[in-house]
Amino acid sequence: MALPPSITSPAPVNMLDDEAVDADADAGDLPMTMAASVVLTTLPKDAHAALEKAGDLDVEKVTVRFKALPSAPVLRQNAFKVKSSHRFDFVVRSLRKKLGVKDSESVFCYVKQVFAPGLDEGVGNLWRCFRTDGELIVWYSVTPAFG
Repeated sequence: MALPPSITSPAPVNMLDDEAVDADADAGDLPMTMAASVVLTTLPKDAHAALEKAGDLDVEKVTVRFKALPSAPVLRQNAFKVKSSHRFDFVVRSLRKKLGVKDSESVFCYVKQVFAPGLDEGVGNLWRCFRTDGELIVWYSVTPAFG
């Protein structure tokens, strides 16, 4: 049955009016129940494989090359192989031993002449991120050199 010409059908609701946008913005603040949230019960195969390989390093030993800054004594042999699983404190202790530094004296080590890695940082991770020509270059000094 047709409507009389004086009565028209209601206009469709415009979802982009100010009230609808404000209502949508307020809806984001409501807490979401666990049943309504999306939970991944398994990882996609490619993500699972990537996570398994993320911590692995293909090389067992990496080359660490020591370079002296002006205030430090120069080593005769400046390149050494170090297990990639060792922490950076092993590198610092080895350097101290090779330099013959007393326990009361300091040795400052820098990677790429930019930053001093934490002693608990993995040598393999430093090598993977900051190697130059397949070697981890560690600059050393007996006085603070940077920053």
